[in-house]
Amino acid sequence: MAKPVIAIVGRPNVGKSTLFNKLIGERRAIVEDCPGITRDRIYGETEWRGKTLIVIDTGGIEPKTDNIILKKMREQAQVAIDTADVIIFMCDIRTGLLADDMDIALMLKKSGKPVVPCINKSDKIGDVAPEFYEFYELGFDIDPIAISSLHGSGSGDVLDACLEALGDFEEEEEDNDTVAVAVIGKPNAGKSSLVNRILGDERCIVSDIPGTTRDAIDTYMENEHGKFNFIDTAGIRRQSRVDDKIEKISVLRAKMAVERANVCLLMVDANEGVTDQDEKIAGIAHEAGKATIICINKWDSIDKDNSTTNEFTKKVYDSLSYMTYAPLMFISAKTGQRVDKLFEQINYVHNQTNMRVSTGMLNDVLADAVARVQPPSDKGRRLKIYYMTQTQVAPPTFVIFCNDAELFHFSYQRYLENCLRQTFGFRGTPIRLIIRQKGESEE
Repeated sequence: MAKPVIAIVGRPNVGKSTLFNKLIGERRAIVEDCPGITRDRIYGETEWRGKTLIVIDTGGIEPKTDNIILKKMREQAQVAIDTADVIIFMCDIRTGLLADDMDIALMLKKSGKPVVPCINKSDKIGDVAPEFYEFYELGFDIDPIAISSLHGSGSGDVLDACLEALGDFEEEEEDNDTVAVAVIGKPNAGKSSLVNRILGDERCIVSDIPGTTRDAIDTYMENEHGKFNFIDTAGIRRQSRVDDKIEKISVLRAKMAVERANVCLLMVDANEGVTDQDEKIAGIAHEAGKATIICINKWDSIDKDNSTTNEFTKKVYDSLSYMTYAPLMFISAKTGQRVDKLFEQINYVHNQTNMRVSTGMLNDVLADAVARVQPPSDKGRRLKIYYMTQTQVAPPTFVIFCNDAELFHFSYQRYLENCLRQTFGFRGTPIRLIIRQKGESEE
């Protein structure tokens, strides 16, 4: 079978995200001592007894609520339950067994999935507290397990119980063909709507409340175009407006999502055009050296004539002058307009950023460029360029050896970059040039 999926569910603030982070060995889920922080499903992996398991953290389930966000969280938790092979049901020994716990237990029993009840915050060393035994009233086939997600005690017992519930299984071989795609942009630019449109279901919570997505949410999918991991990120706000601690963590998570992505989709609201904040967000992807596609979203809401697209394109590239290599796509996450074309473009820029060029071909281009435009000189000393070689991909990085690095003006570096793009393409990806004087190490 594929990697088994374990979903962690329970009421808000019982320690689900703390356990999730403990199991996967990193702080991927935001942990704060207030309910409602984890709103979407968050995926991670853990290894136990030689087996790789996918773990899903979910938002707290409020069985009875009219709050729109809490209702959406409950729906997301239900999807996680439907997806899971085993469910970890967390309760809180400090609050005791509540009516909401019993309601959630009934919901889990209807799923027909094996359930491992975990009674969290059992920090007492030695024998468990007498209150622990009331959780047997939940009535699951697997006995409750006392754990402390904060300290990690009992987490091994939980994973043992999960493996026992799964029975014997063989993992499918891992493949490295998956393209990680980070969807980035300001709050309310349509990031979650795009991911949901691509996936064909409400994978991420969508509402018109800015800041709804607080974590970076991973979703794996496969279609005729290949295998993809879409990372829906929290909207990145202006730094001066990020005064809430959780919002600050969300911005950091979005930046981390860019770091682990192969391709970034920069979502720009067509009604607002490229704002100062869009420029800063684009700069994050550019500085990280990531292949990027600029997605002009909500294009269906724009009144158009024959020149609208060309004029808008010019304005975008005027604002993002350092990112003219990135292709533009005019889409609508709401209607699905041109969304199906994104996969071809993602694969294209991914291939471009991973392109390798032989040293011989590079130096042919270099010789032609130098013959057409003489290198700069200063006080009678002229720049001499000896040769160029590619040292890495993603982004394509080239080392150029010369006689004097100080003579290698930025404008001439830009000229050589343009020559490389005209010859080889490199569409959608930044290019990095490293200038070294003769005699310096290539390493």
